[in-house]
Amino acid sequence: MGSAGRSSAGDVGVAPARISAKGWGWQHSGRAAKAIHDLNLAIEPGERVLLLGPSGAGKSTLLHALAGVLGADEDADEFGSLLIDGAPVAQARGRTGLMQQDPDSQVVLSRIGDDVAFGAENLAVPREEIWRRVPAALDAVGLALPLDHPSSALSGGQKQRLGLAGMLAMRPGLLLLDEPTANLDPAGVVDVRDAVRRSLDETGATLVVVEHRVSVWLDVVDRIVVLAPTAAGEPGGVLLDGPPAAVLAQAGGLLMAAGVWVPGHVPAVRPRTSLPSGDAGSRLLLEAEDLAVSRQKSRRGHPAVPAAVVPSVRISAGQVLSVTGPNGAGKSTLALTLAGLLPAVGGRLHANEPLARGAGSAPLKWRGRELISRIGTVFQEPEHQFVTGSVRDELLFAPRLLGQGGEKVEELLTRLRLDHVADANPFTLSGGEKRRLSVATVLAASPQVLVLDEPTFGQDANTWAELASLLTELLDAGTAVVSVTHDAAFTTVLGGDRLVLGDTVEVGDGDRSAGTAHPAAPAKAVRR
Repeated sequence: MGSAGRSSAGDVGVAPARISAKGWGWQHSGRAAKAIHDLNLAIEPGERVLLLGPSGAGKSTLLHALAGVLGADEDADEFGSLLIDGAPVAQARGRTGLMQQDPDSQVVLSRIGDDVAFGAENLAVPREEIWRRVPAALDAVGLALPLDHPSSALSGGQKQRLGLAGMLAMRPGLLLLDEPTANLDPAGVVDVRDAVRRSLDETGATLVVVEHRVSVWLDVVDRIVVLAPTAAGEPGGVLLDGPPAAVLAQAGGLLMAAGVWVPGHVPAVRPRTSLPSGDAGSRLLLEAEDLAVSRQKSRRGHPAVPAAVVPSVRISAGQVLSVTGPNGAGKSTLALTLAGLLPAVGGRLHANEPLARGAGSAPLKWRGRELISRIGTVFQEPEHQFVTGSVRDELLFAPRLLGQGGEKVEELLTRLRLDHVADANPFTLSGGEKRRLSVATVLAASPQVLVLDEPTFGQDANTWAELASLLTELLDAGTAVVSVTHDAAFTTVLGGDRLVLGDTVEVGDGDRSAGTAHPAAPAKAVRR
């Protein structure tokens, strides 16, 4: 449906943008293959397009190109033409709003009200109009916080909402969303999707949204465009293009083969062949009691305010603990504390001898070499753990630090589908590739405990299944996994215990609970 069908489009004076790509391609500097090759595509003003394709097919590259933010790479090569409203994208930057995969990359100012206002200010929107838009945009995305609330205190999911609010306040003619719901809790997914829909209904703007899971946006978009999977090192333009119902009905099998998350289909995952019982299950690695966690530092007379308090956590060899709950409940803070990277502000965290191996019972006091061989952490933002100039060197970094060989490197490159980018700079990878690399760098050190924050972020169905299967192998071998995730399917296939941080207090059935209720920051544990 074009802009003519949006009766309220003229109410706020937004002119929807038109996109035209003819033989367009892009090759990052230092990369042997093009990120996108021979793209021919036209998107009419007011259309709402869901852009699909396997991880690494060039979806994020296309969105960044449309936003005019690829030009800083002076050694890159561009082919063909990419136009917005008939003009080169560099001349149309004020017409577009881009929400990126990495929530941190889009936070600019220290207070959330100022951050939302930033884009509109750069477009010279009158001050009075800006401050009418700011609270309305925050309300639309469900971020009910004071305008002077510090942006640094937001969780990853809250930062995603903040980024979207800033875009809505700009009222661009072209809305570009790159995995906008990936770090959100289920309620947040609905809030953000509906906020986007309301904005489009009001403005008539053109939408291009990248999301691996079709079902989230199926009733919002007019059209699905699928980029071809990589063949012989080069993505081959558009694979499928048409109305959502027709594309899904005619090419469901092809989409599944390409790694697209087709509604109702969950890819097969290697099942666990052993459960954490006997010797493996009885080896208690980490335990905590009345653990209070916070990113604040206690100052004299001003104790840190806990983000969460969990009365009991026990992690044994071969066990899974999935930490779930709404955005802002303290999940990532808890994970970093369990991983020995943040000090607890209350309670007790104790590493038992099967894990400590003579290094002491406090993970926070372990040296770097001691920590990475015992507890490996995958951060919510993959870029925060990259330290070298190539994918292969990232995987070799930890083994070299530990004085080990790199025997596992080639296997990890293949298993996690990173072999074709082994010599690439990690920062030029797609979002899904960066996430898989961040997992692989931790696995290369063979830690006894894995702490994973949103490990399936940005993954297509095929890479999701490969990652989940690899984790079931590690669990069978006795590795413990702590996973912070909103991915219900991932939680189900791994099994184990679930610790829910949030407002509802409920202790699940079973022989052992991962946590129990606490009035300061309620949690519930479910044994499945």
